[in-house]
Parts: sequence; C-alpha cells; structure tokens
Amino acid sequence: MSIKKLARSFLNFLHIDLNKGLEYDRLTKEVLKKVIRHDSHCIDVGCHEGEILDIMLSLAPDGNHVGFEPIPEMYLALKNNYASRATIYGYALSDSKGTATFQVVKNAPAYSGLQRRNYNIPDPQIEEITVEVTTLDAIIPPTTKIALLKIDVEGGELAVMKGGHHLLLRDKPVLIFECGLGASDYYGTQPEEVYRYLNADIGLNIATLRMYLQGKQSLTLKEFSHLYATNKEYYFVAFP
Repeated sequence: MSIKKLARSFLNFLHIDLNKGLEYDRLTKEVLKKVIRHDSHCIDVGCHEGEILDIMLSLAPDGNHVGFEPIPEMYLALKNNYASRATIYGYALSDSKGTATFQVVKNAPAYSGLQRRNYNIPDPQIEEITVEVTTLDAIIPPTTKIALLKIDVEGGELAVMKGGHHLLLRDKPVLIFECGLGASDYYGTQPEEVYRYLNADIGLNIATLRMYLQGKQSLTLKEFSHLYATNKEYYFVAFP
C-alpha cells in the first residue's frame, strides 16, 4: 500500500476529515459497511485504483463484483490485480453503445471523463483517447441481483443510470453517486432531472451520505436542488 493510501486510511480510521474528499471517502466506507453482506453483489463504476472495490471484496467475499475503468493503464492494472476476485471491464459507461472520445487528465486521472469539465488543478494535462462505450444493462445479467452500485464518472452519472435502467428497476440497489456543479453541468444534467429519474421513475429515495448513515429523512426535490446550486454537497445515496 502506498504512503498516500496509508495516510488516507489512518485519517479515515481517526474520523479526521481534512477536506471534503476525505470526508466523502470515510462516509462512503461507512455506507458500504452498512449495506454490504458477505454474499452481496456490487458494481464499481469509475474504479480508478480499486480503493472502493477493495472494500467491496473485503465485506462480501462470497459476492460477484464488477469494476469499470476506461483509462487503459488503470484498466490493465486492475485486471491484473483482481483477476481471480472480480470482473474488470475497460468500457466507459453511458446510456448507449458505441465509441467516444474520452478525456484523460494525465496529472489527475480521477478527473477523467467523456466530457471536458472544470478541473480544480493548475495546468491540467489532457490526452484524448477513443474508448468503447456500453451500458450496464448490456453487461450485467438479469440473474445477478446487485445490492450496491457506486458511480463516480465526473459528471456523466445520469447517463450511466439510464443505461442501467432495467437493473435499477429490477434490483433497487443502494446507489452511491456524484451530482454537482463543475462536473454534471458539463453533461447538460440538471438536479431536477436526476431527482425525478431516481425518485419517480426508479422508486428510490435520495439523501446525503451523512443523512443516510444517521437514518434521517430523505431529501426533497427542493433540498436536493439547493445542495446542487450551492455546491454544499455533491455526493449522494439513493436507496429503496
């Protein structure tokens, strides 16, 4: 484990949040522990280096887990590291199948995505590559009941959800997802559209990570839209 990962794990263990990202990391791990059972099936969309996938595997050793990561170097590393423990795909996910241009941020890979967006770093180094795009419904068989789905694709989350429409309707998994200014808006996504899709079309409630862990009432459309507009929160949980 790298020094960076060790430091992050130590701060998480002490519940010390030096920034919003560390807070979300810690709360995400707590949500995973609350939801996942030993035989749960989980999906990690935007697998990156496998931090969340590691926790899924640890909590559900008897589950079937799937990761998606379209950056070629990261995909190959994940495929090698998780060869016998999880299924890794090198696709970008959306609401249709085909090919697309993908923006790789070389000096901050976690910001990479199908659209250029606001990068909160100096001098982002962008490399455009062509990737194969598919949908969750095209990959995940209906016989595999998904308990938890994490989507972190730097603004393209709604398209990934729509590409997994049958999965979401069928399994009603707990869904951890991003939705915020500086990312989602570059995909033309409005918070009202996300809320109505998950709440009215799929039948899931929406809360912040902290609200969900504390068992508090779910967000209203007005509250969700306000959090989006003010950028006070950009990471959420949808749940049945």
